[in-house]
Amino acid sequence: MITTKTKTNLSLTEFVILISLMTSLTALSIDAMLPALPKIGSDLGVQNANDRQLVISMIFMGLSFGQLFFGPLSDSIGRKPAIYGGLILYMAGSLLAMVAATFPIMLLGRLIQGIGISSPRAVTLALVRDQFEGRTMARVMSFVSTVFILVPMLAPTMGQTILLFSGWRSIFGVYVGLAMIVLVWLGLRQPETLAPEDRAPFTRQRVFNTTKEIFKNRLAFGYTVTVGLVSGAFVGYLNSAQQIFQEQYALGTLFPIYFAIIASSIGLASLANSHLVMQYGMRLLVKISMFVIVIVSVIALGIALFTAGRPPLWLLITYLMAAFFCVGILFGNLNALAMLPLGHIAGIGAAIVGSLSTLLSTVLGTLIGQSYNGTIFPLVIGLAVLVGLSIIVVRWAEAAD
Repeated sequence: MITTKTKTNLSLTEFVILISLMTSLTALSIDAMLPALPKIGSDLGVQNANDRQLVISMIFMGLSFGQLFFGPLSDSIGRKPAIYGGLILYMAGSLLAMVAATFPIMLLGRLIQGIGISSPRAVTLALVRDQFEGRTMARVMSFVSTVFILVPMLAPTMGQTILLFSGWRSIFGVYVGLAMIVLVWLGLRQPETLAPEDRAPFTRQRVFNTTKEIFKNRLAFGYTVTVGLVSGAFVGYLNSAQQIFQEQYALGTLFPIYFAIIASSIGLASLANSHLVMQYGMRLLVKISMFVIVIVSVIALGIALFTAGRPPLWLLITYLMAAFFCVGILFGNLNALAMLPLGHIAGIGAAIVGSLSTLLSTVLGTLIGQSYNGTIFPLVIGLAVLVGLSIIVVRWAEAAD
């Protein structure tokens, strides 16, 4: 049990739990919806099965725009007010989606959810950084990361369990309840961490100047694009996972179990990366991981050609676990590499890098998902092509060194 006191009224244990709950809302908002997509499509009259994927894509679209707003806003008005605003917006989007009678209204609710949940996602790291530094900050983030790894593994099971006892609208009710708990908990127990004298004005010019600097810095821009490409391949998987496993492979209610097994590879990679990066460095791990993904994707594509795009389930699971282990390594390093040249504008720089990469990944992931045709071809080709492009972009970016 951790009992060390922070610079606030909270014990370190309570602070970690609060921050973990805030960060987990994003993964819950995405992954817990996956088992509900067929019923949502049926109830709201969706004709094209691929259109159900937009329930996932729209929250990523909201995240991309929201980070650009809430990150700089928290530097201007304080961490807590920015998180309050985001959580209230998130609850409003959840309620709109919960009562939606048409699919467009559902998508609007999901977009608002995404914009709202971008606030705790964008501000949480700053909240930690305001209070801790060095090894203590690393310790806090390691605990938070552990929870963040576990949530995607468990979220579809949570959604499936709710569906067994109630309808899909109840999932949105759970979102509202969790957001309310965070809002009240944060308000009562966590003091503001950004002193008035440390705040920066929220101006469009500041956002524009930072964006311009990122575009002009070859390393920062190149790695930001790479984050978007790799994340786009992963978003494509999230968009089509329910159809692949529940429909193509007829797993039904077993889908969350297989989803968790595959997600565990990303968690293992995150844990392994903390040790590997100290020995081999970020750039070497990034290059090796990218080449491995392309190689295993080419092999998977060859197998798919001989099985009409429907290889045995165990082969698909093996391929995805290998590929996503490498994706987990990339997630652990690419954002850090993108931020390396931006230390002097870390706060707003992180928000803009996150916004640009999320926007790119949303567009690319949606294209992969919408290409689903009852086979694994779109997913495998998408992974191979986007990661292959990432290798080219990284070489271009590092040529500036």
